[in-house]
Order: sequence, then structure tokens, then C-alpha cells
Amino acid sequence: MKLTCVTTPGSGGGGGYHSPASHLLELEGVRLLLDCPVDLSALTAFAPVPLGPDCGDAGDLIRAVPYYWSPAASAAAKAGGVDAVLVSSATGMLGLPFLTRLPSFANTKVYVTELAARIGKLMMGELVEMHSEFVRYYGPDTDGPPKWMQGEKLHKLLSLLQNIVIEDEGMDLAPLMPLYSATNLEECMRKTQTVKYGEEVCFNGMLMLKASSSGLELGNCVWSIKGPRANFSSLDVMDENNENLGENAMLCDDSLSRDDGVDEDEYVQCLCKNDDIAEEIERISFICSCISDAIKSGGSVLIPIGRLGVILLILEHISETLLSSDMKVPIFMISGAAEKIISFTNAVPEWLCKPRQEKLFSREEEALFGHVELLKEGKLSLFPHLYSKGLLAAWKEPCIVFCPDWNLRHSTAVHLLRRWHADKRNLLVLEQGVDAELALKPFMPVAIQVLECSFLSGIKVRKVNPLLSVLKPKLVLFPEDLKSRCPSKEDAPWSYLYYSKGKTIEIPNTREDFEVGLPTDVAFGLQPRQLDKAIAVARLRAKLHLSKGQYVLVAPKDQSDESNRQLLHWGAVDAGRLLSALQEKGIECAFPADDDDGPAGCERSILITSPGEALVKMAPEKTVIYCDDESTTRLIYDALSSVCNGI
Repeated sequence: MKLTCVTTPGSGGGGGYHSPASHLLELEGVRLLLDCPVDLSALTAFAPVPLGPDCGDAGDLIRAVPYYWSPAASAAAKAGGVDAVLVSSATGMLGLPFLTRLPSFANTKVYVTELAARIGKLMMGELVEMHSEFVRYYGPDTDGPPKWMQGEKLHKLLSLLQNIVIEDEGMDLAPLMPLYSATNLEECMRKTQTVKYGEEVCFNGMLMLKASSSGLELGNCVWSIKGPRANFSSLDVMDENNENLGENAMLCDDSLSRDDGVDEDEYVQCLCKNDDIAEEIERISFICSCISDAIKSGGSVLIPIGRLGVILLILEHISETLLSSDMKVPIFMISGAAEKIISFTNAVPEWLCKPRQEKLFSREEEALFGHVELLKEGKLSLFPHLYSKGLLAAWKEPCIVFCPDWNLRHSTAVHLLRRWHADKRNLLVLEQGVDAELALKPFMPVAIQVLECSFLSGIKVRKVNPLLSVLKPKLVLFPEDLKSRCPSKEDAPWSYLYYSKGKTIEIPNTREDFEVGLPTDVAFGLQPRQLDKAIAVARLRAKLHLSKGQYVLVAPKDQSDESNRQLLHWGAVDAGRLLSALQEKGIECAFPADDDDGPAGCERSILITSPGEALVKMAPEKTVIYCDDESTTRLIYDALSSVCNGI
């Protein structure tokens, strides 16, 4: 097995959420790509559209149709292709059309949960639509590589991005690509195979794949890969001491596929204990208090965050805050995908916490999320575009606006920032990980208040060891840069293997042997011979097949001639018993004169004089018959068979 860490979580907003880690895994001769994201933080190097008459400090930004940074797609292409892609989240599939549009990926299979596929398609469609604004503004690139990728412009790009995404990539701009088209997107979706939570699917007869809900966001999952010689599972780790780091993939060999009675609830409780939830709620409450203060001062609030779980929590708490303060403020969610994504919230109970699951199945009249009541009361409005006819009629300031713009370079966020950036009463809520200084360059000088927040993006480092104590893996693959923050337990029964970005590591096999399955009807037809109390053996003519990640013996239906075949014998031969058996068959034989009954383990011989001359030599490791006469040889063999174990 081999593992290559292609990308660590990007520095774009949300770190590991918006740009999750990506790995290449070679297992049982199959090459898998784990997630194929796009790091949208590269967009901050480009000037927003429309640029406007007052472009602030945007002079050194690139004024052109942007390119998009996807090291995962580039690495997979350089590797010569992959057999399958496993997608763990909607954001983890944003780079897939870069791959599936290449001829070498025509037969690549993509596995993703149903909800992640639907949400990912909406997000990619929205990205294509927003990108079209740049194309309409600047015109399409039709003359090969754009001018900004040459000479001084290229060095300027590297200078702008050196602290974002190209810190250790040198001059390699292969991952920087023009965006895919709507046609590429549709072709990509045709190659995806959707799976349900808990459903096992077989890939190539060799690997069994299963997606389990991670509970982090709608459609997100943890993948378990089961092969004939190894089981593999991926988890996400979040370092709470360095929020910009976001989450990193942790890969555990022989971990989640356990059948020794470990209660799944233990895993869930360890993954998401009340202290994490309490911290998240406290963070959301603080954001809502800042929003309330801005509204009270007469300002409006812009929240360019695309994480559905975070949006729902903010909506739930801000509605309570506004109600307690007796403030009536319109809330707008502006996104082409908003209405469809919001409708998914009641569709998949696996991503909900236990109290919300109980509320969902209890059929109570109370809404599952606070946004439902806001929609009914007309306090929350969903619109696909800022220029939607209904929005223009409903617009009123101060207001609260949610829009999915990762780097303040597209559409709604750009228009509203131009309108609000100079008023200190207004508030901009950014997810930590966005380079706020670079993102706000085109809008300088800014008086608007900026609040940067971080949100839960995976398992916190302090919970890794307790979680491993529940899972009891044999081998844990862990990011090198988190090694110092998560020291291994001295008495841990598992071992660690550390990996870093851009390097390939060999993963040792944790199993030397493997199990082989046998169909029930074939097993009942066997006639085993007992060797000892623990072992019985039988003989079977069959072929070894690989099916659903397990080796299986497939026997032909016609076994009629099996009784006529020669027996297979084993074990050391007792010379005295063989001599008696030969004499019973009328064979004249004796031990040579110089042969004495020596200690066990010595070679002995039997000399045969009639009906033909022969010699039988017996050693602990083998017995050899020396004879030129076929009929005599047959008699000797029959006598030997009578004193040996055979099948």
C-alpha cells in the first residue's frame, strides 16, 4: 500500500471545510483519489467584478478572467489517472470536472453520497454561473494562455499567492486551470455513482466501500475501505490551537470495520461531545450579539458564508435575539442554490444531532430548525440573484444578507460591499482562513466592521487518542505537522506512521494471511478428516476468485470423478507399520542388516526382494520408493497409503 498527501486543507475561508485535504491511496493494485477540491483562496489574487469606478487598492490585483487552483486534479492527472474517486463532502467534489473532462479519466468511477452529489452539483453550477460574470466582463481567453501568466504578471501572481496557496509549489502552475464549463459539469455528474449512508458498494470485485455520516455537514461522510488484506478508514482532525490549519485527514488501517461488539454510539459520542457543541453555540451566540449591535446602530450585516449548518444555527439564534430585542429586520439569503439546499435539511436524519433526530421522528408540530418559522412568517426570504424582481420589491435596510461568496470576488458580495464598505455601522462576518486584508483590497478604504470567526471542521486534536481507544486500529497514519500537538500514548497497542504533503509513504501490511470464503452448499459436501482436536482437512477442486473484497473458492458443479483421483498423504511414516503392511500384501521385505531402530528422526530403509526388487527410504521430511516394476510399485503404494493419513 502507498499513500501520497496531495493537498493539505487550503487557506480559503473555512480552511479544511471549503478546501479539504486530498490523498492518493494505492491499495490492492487500485489507485484511489480521496477528494478532489478546489482551493478558491487563489481568487483573492484577481480583481472582483464589476470593478467599479472606485477600485480601492486593487492596482496590483490581476484584472482578467480568473484561473482556479486544484492540486488534487493536477496530481491525479500526473499520476496517469485513478481508478476511482471517493468524495467525502460537497466541497470535496468541486474539482472533479477538471478530471472527468480528460480522456484518460473516461473510465474513472466517482463515489459520493446522494446529498453531497446534489449539493455539490448546485455549488459547481453556482461557481460556473459566477465565473461567467468574469467572462462577460473581460471576454473569453481564446488566444492560449492569458497574458498575466507571462513575465512580470506571473511573478506578481506568485508574490500575491506566496502566503496563500503557492507557498511550497515553486514555479509549478499546473494546478492553476481555467474553470470547467456547464457541459463538463454535466458529464462529470453522469460518471458519479451515488450511495446511501451505511450502504456497501463493491468496486472492481476487490474493495468494499462504505460511507458513514460524519455529522459535520449535510451529505458529508467518512469512508471505510475493506479489502482482502487490509481495511482502511479516513477521519478528519482539527487543531483547535491553530484555526487556520483547519482539518487534516487521518487514515486508520483496520479501524472502523470492527465486529467485536464496540458500540457505534461510543464512536459518535467521542466524535462530538457536548463540550464541542457548547463551544460552537457560544461562538454563534457571540456572532449574533455582534449582529444585534450592528442592527441597533442602524447598520446592515453581510455574511458571505456557505456552510449550511452554520447558517442554520445563526438563523436560529439571531431570530431569538431579534425577537427578545423587539427588532424587525428583514433577512435575505441570496443564492441560486439556497432554496434547494434548504429543502434538504429534513431529508437526511443521519447528519442531525440526537435531539433533532428525536424531534424529527416524534412528528411534533414544532419546526426542526428555526429557519422554517422565519420563512413562514416572511422574516426570511430566499432569492437566486441580487437583481431578482421580488428582492427589489422586498429590499429594506438595515437588513441581514447571507450569500455564498468564498473570497469577496463575485456577484452579491461585491455589490453589497461597494454599497456598505464605507459605513462603520455595517458589519461583515468572515470565516477565519480568508486573508481579510487581501480580500478587502479592492474596497479600501473600509470603515465597515469585520468579524472573523472559526467553526468546527473535524475532530479536535485532544479527542484523537480517546477516539483511537474506542476504535483500536492496528496502524494510524497521521499528519506530520500535528505530531507535536497529539503525542502518541506510550502504552497504545497501535503504531503511528506520519505523512507530509507531497511525499509518498509505504504502508506495511498489517495482515500476513487472509481469509477465504466457501459457499455453504460446497462446504456441506466436503468429507473432512480430523487431524487433531482443532484441525480437520478435506480436499476440494476449486478456483480462487475475488468477490466483494473477499477471496472465495468456487468449485465446479461436476465433482463425479473425484473418487478416482490419487490421495494426498502427509506426516512421517512409521517404518514398523509399513513393514507389516507390506508383508500382509504378500511382499517379501525386511530391514537391511545394517539398519537398526535408531532414534526418532533418523532415515530408515526397507529392502524388497519379491515380487520385484525395490527399496523404500523413509526420512522425517519425505518417503521415496525406488522400483522399476510398475505392478510392484502399485502394491507398495497401496501399503503405504494404508498406514498414512490422506485425503
